[in-house]
Amino acid sequence: MTDSALPRYCPDLLRYARRATREVRVGHVGLGGGNPIRVQSMITADTRDTAACVREVLELADAGCEIVRITAQTKVYAANLENIAREVRAAGCEVPLVADIHFKPDAALEAAKWVEKIRVNPGNYADKKKFEIREYSDAQYAEELERIRAEFTPLVRMCKELGRAMRIGTNHGSLSDRIMNRYGDTPSGMVESALEFARIARDHGYHNFVFSMKASNPKVMIEAYRLLVARLDAEGPDWNYPIHLGVTEAGDGEDGRIKSAIGIGSLLADGIGDTVRVSLTEDSVHEIPVAKAMVEPYNVRSGPDDGPQRSAPGTFTPSYDPFSYERRRSSAVTVMGHAMGGGNTVRVFTTQDRWNALAHKIASMGDFKPEVIFEKSGVVEIDPRDGETLAAVNARQEPCLVTVADHVDMDVIPAFRLLAARVDARHPVLLKDTFDPPLENRDFLPTLLTAAQNLGSLLCDGIGDAVMVRGETAPGQSLRLAYNILQAAGARIFKTDYVACPSCGRTLFNLQSTTRKIRAATGHLKGVRIAVMGCIVNGPGEMADADFGYVGGAPGKINLYVGKTAVKFNIPENEAVERLIDLIREHGKWIDAPEPATAEI
Repeated sequence: MTDSALPRYCPDLLRYARRATREVRVGHVGLGGGNPIRVQSMITADTRDTAACVREVLELADAGCEIVRITAQTKVYAANLENIAREVRAAGCEVPLVADIHFKPDAALEAAKWVEKIRVNPGNYADKKKFEIREYSDAQYAEELERIRAEFTPLVRMCKELGRAMRIGTNHGSLSDRIMNRYGDTPSGMVESALEFARIARDHGYHNFVFSMKASNPKVMIEAYRLLVARLDAEGPDWNYPIHLGVTEAGDGEDGRIKSAIGIGSLLADGIGDTVRVSLTEDSVHEIPVAKAMVEPYNVRSGPDDGPQRSAPGTFTPSYDPFSYERRRSSAVTVMGHAMGGGNTVRVFTTQDRWNALAHKIASMGDFKPEVIFEKSGVVEIDPRDGETLAAVNARQEPCLVTVADHVDMDVIPAFRLLAARVDARHPVLLKDTFDPPLENRDFLPTLLTAAQNLGSLLCDGIGDAVMVRGETAPGQSLRLAYNILQAAGARIFKTDYVACPSCGRTLFNLQSTTRKIRAATGHLKGVRIAVMGCIVNGPGEMADADFGYVGGAPGKINLYVGKTAVKFNIPENEAVERLIDLIREHGKWIDAPEPATAEI
């Protein structure tokens, strides 16, 4: 069990148990309340194009998507949901439909007539986001809440009357000015923004809703969801609403899958999450296999775990604050010429046989080479429940590198949590993605998701001074995976970082081809963060951590940002990538691309 003085977001940090919630009905599909963790996605077609929307909905349903979202920018767009819903049902498809609402309460009221669920964003539904800085007195703040209540109440009443569900979905990138000025750009602000709307719903006896706390930064996303669940538990047992999980603007390819697995997977591992959406900058049908692979291991874990994990010590105080990131304060050690721990770079380990397989090209691998051989590292392998071994390590005068022993019968995340808590903080920790490495190749997607979930979750809690991926047997691929997980977790930046939203009906340019062009032009800018946003809904906010932004401003026109400030407007799309390069150059962050490497992994 955990120390009772700490805030609680799950019953036991060492033993899996899914969070118990009430059931919320979305048409015929149940969320929470003992139902399987559901998979959903969003179509990308223009909502006014009935045939294209119906085609995409049916494709997603055929792929296993259980709930489909459609954007409804205005009342005109929302009105066409009647035709889309009719044609989908006529095709024999009963998948529930969700209207995605930003800015327009009248669009929500129209959409609620035709679809089973409404998604509202508290940051821009009847609230303001103009990046204004002002102080709100308590009276002014209360006055704003009353205005929001007046705007939101008609939708609550309609959803209650028609039996519609709702998602109160906060986005880190679109917190209102009112919330930003009082709470800052923080997980606390995200949670309070959602709770304000939930209180209004509850005041009208409406409970058929779920929460979400999305962010493009996995650390922020994880902290926000944990804080939300802790706040819900503190409010009382009837605040047991289901949770929708997602990392927004995750990107594409391997990077998008890794970032999603870190954020979504770490919460699923703690029993949080009743429905998920993996947001990839790809055709949305490609999101479904990823989401299904993430939830499947937890859908087969029907109840609390029994067995060996319960033999962990009765009192457990985590080495980390689950609501605020700080890296574990280990001491520095040097292994094979590489300093680790003590705030040094998180190092990448490999095994002797994989080192040998790469030996002929290690010198040409640049930033992506293996650094330490596991068998030559002197790392001490420990069962974190073994008090005698722990005492011997803690009695050493000098710090030493430690890890969890192979074949320990615990899940990876709880095992390293326990090790980090029981071994002296001065001892650096080597993280492993698995305690039972395979003898032959397995499917890469589940291997990637497991490694990203296990290593990324621990890194986001500040645990880990080195990592080793062993679930993937191909030497080069396992190495690439390790580096990409470090990048996505923000633990070691070795390449350009991209925040790229998924396509939807609001997008003002082709996100997939544009993202590829921007990657091709800027992928060598180590440490530069670039946001690629299809519209302004979350763009300026999610770019708070980005150096530069490329945002759809109007059809065929692009706005360029520095941080969250727009500096170039209405640039023709065919000129925009070059103008982005010019902007990066103006701010002293451009370097010319190096010559292609002679060997690559």
